[in-house]
Amino acid sequence: MKPEDRQFCPVYASIDLLQEKWNMHIIRSLLDGPMGFNDLGRAIGANPTTLAQRLERLEGLGVVERTVHSVMPPRTSYELTGAGRGLQDVIEAIERWGRRHLKEPAESKRRAAPAASG
Repeated sequence: MKPEDRQFCPVYASIDLLQEKWNMHIIRSLLDGPMGFNDLGRAIGANPTTLAQRLERLEGLGVVERTVHSVMPPRTSYELTGAGRGLQDVIEAIERWGRRHLKEPAESKRRAAPAASG
């Protein structure tokens, strides 16, 4: 079957959206409420160019809404739309599944463990 012969699959499309680098981080951060561009960048660690691209894509899909505030200098904030907030249950379900079925790698446990005193 050629890719153009496939019908739209909402499960695949949703996973494709969430697995795109930084999208899940952006959505999780915005679940706590609106954030400015710089605050969001610091919260997730993405470079400004990538963050702007991802936010533009999420805005185009109706997941994120951008507001430009009329102050000097102009300030932009981002928040989830109703569709974006609807992903909270999905993200929480993924988190519950991961906590239940996946184990933390031993390497990260060693880094988090306090050094033994001698």
